[in-house]
Amino acid sequence: MKEYTEDQEKIARIAKAMGHPARVAILQFLASQDSCFFGDIHDVLPIAKATVSQHLKELKAAHLIKGEIEMPKVRYCIDKDNWALARDMFAQLFVDCTKKESCC
Repeated sequence: MKEYTEDQEKIARIAKAMGHPARVAILQFLASQDSCFFGDIHDVLPIAKATVSQHLKELKAAHLIKGEIEMPKVRYCIDKDNWALARDMFAQLFVDCTKKESCC
């Protein structure tokens, strides 16, 4: 059985994490801030707090964001190192096809 490369698994995990419009909205909001608290994120989204928490959990699992506990709140921000890695991986994925003449 063939194995997927580590990079293929990483980009799939990131793509999955970004596969919901609420998560895209969270990422866009966080990218426009230095950092913010959970309540700030919840205030800009039309969804329940528990749903926001689940989306944040998925984004953290994909290492796109970080959360630091500042009792009694959690401060969130973009994980800049992994954000850059994700950008570069997606850019490479889309560049690969443009290099070939056989692409449709």
